[in-house]
Amino acid sequence: MRRTHRTRRDWAVDLGLFFFAACFAAVSSQSIPVAEDLGPGWRAADQAVGGLGCAAVLLRRRRPVPLAVVLLLAGSQAHYLAGPTMVAVFTVAASRPWKATAWVAALAFAPLPVFLWQIPDMAEERAGSALTYFALIAGAIGWGLFRRSRQQLIASLRERAELAEADAESRAERARMEAREEIAREMHDVLGHRLTLLSVHAGALEFNSGAPRAEIERAAGVMRESARLALHDLREVIGVLRAGSGSASAEGERPQPELADLARLVAEARAAGGRIDLAGPPGEAAPPLVGRTAYRIVQEALTNVRKHAPGAAVDVRVTGGPGDGLTVEVRNTRPPGPDPAPAAAAVKTAGEGGGQGLIGLGERARLAGGELTAVPADGGFRVQAWLPWQS
Repeated sequence: MRRTHRTRRDWAVDLGLFFFAACFAAVSSQSIPVAEDLGPGWRAADQAVGGLGCAAVLLRRRRPVPLAVVLLLAGSQAHYLAGPTMVAVFTVAASRPWKATAWVAALAFAPLPVFLWQIPDMAEERAGSALTYFALIAGAIGWGLFRRSRQQLIASLRERAELAEADAESRAERARMEAREEIAREMHDVLGHRLTLLSVHAGALEFNSGAPRAEIERAAGVMRESARLALHDLREVIGVLRAGSGSASAEGERPQPELADLARLVAEARAAGGRIDLAGPPGEAAPPLVGRTAYRIVQEALTNVRKHAPGAAVDVRVTGGPGDGLTVEVRNTRPPGPDPAPAAAAVKTAGEGGGQGLIGLGERARLAGGELTAVPADGGFRVQAWLPWQS
C-alpha cells in the first residue's frame, strides 16, 4: 500500500472502500441525532462534509496518517464522516508501523474517558450513537491489524519458500558438481591406466623399431587389448552420462572393481613390462567402497610410475583388516639410468596429467573416511593411504 502507482486491483479496492463509506453514511443518516437548536442548513452542510470525506478516501494510499488525523478531528463535529474515518484508521492499522497506529488509536479514543464521564447525563439515543461509533472505530483498527499480520505472515511464508527454493537449487547444483567431479575422477582413473599402457608401448615401438619380431608382436597385442578395454570402459562412462540424474540404478549395476581385483591389475601392469611386487591384499572381502577406493589408488599410482618413472621397480603392499582399517602403500624406486629414456620423455609429453590424479585420489580417500599422503622417498615416490574398515 506504500506505492503511489496503483494497479487495477488497487483502484478496485479504493473504489470499493469509497462506496462503502458513502453507503454507510447514507444508511446511518436516519440514526444520527440532531440537536433541536441547529438551523435547517446543518444537515446539508454535514452531508457536504461527509461527501468530501468519502472522496478523500481515494487519498488513503498517499497520506494515510494525516488523512486519519483530519477525519478524526473533523468527525467530532461532522457526523457523516464516520464511514470515511473507519476506512482511514483501517488503512493506518493495515499499512503503517505500530507506532503510527498507536498514535492514531490514541487520538481516536481520546474522547472516550470524557464520554464515559458524561454518559449518565446524556440522552439514550446520543449515548448509543457514540458507543456505536467507538465500537466501529475499534473494529476498523482491529481488522486493519489482522490484515497487516496476515500480510506479514504471507510475506514470511513467501520468503521462506523462496529461500527453500534457492537452497534446493543450491543443493542440486552441488549435487551436479559432485557428480561431474565423480565422473571426471572415474574417467581419469579408468582411461588413464589403459591409455598410459598404449603410450608406453607405442613409444617403445617408435624408438626401438629394430626390436625382435616376437617382442613387437607382444607389444602390439598389449596395445590392442588395452585399446579394447579402454573403449569398453569409455562406453560404460558415457552410458552413465547419458542416463542423467536417473542413473543411480544403472550405475549400481555397473561392475565395480574390488580389492580382489588388485592381482589382475598388477598382472596387466607386469604384462606391459613393469617390475611390480604385490604383497596382499588380505583374504577377507573388504566393503565395496573400501575395495573400490584401494583399487583406484593402486591403479593411479601405477599409472604415475609408468608416466614419470618408467623402468622403476614398484612395491605394492596392502595390509589391514576389519577394525584396523586398510593400509595401501605404493612405493617406486628411482628409475634406472641418469636421464629418462627418449621413449619415457615421449610418454610424459603425451600423457602428462597435471597432478590432477593425486588430487582426485586424495578426494576419494576423504570421501571414504580415510586419508592419503604422497611424498618423495629414497629417490623415488611413495603413495600411502589409510581407509576405515568397520568390523
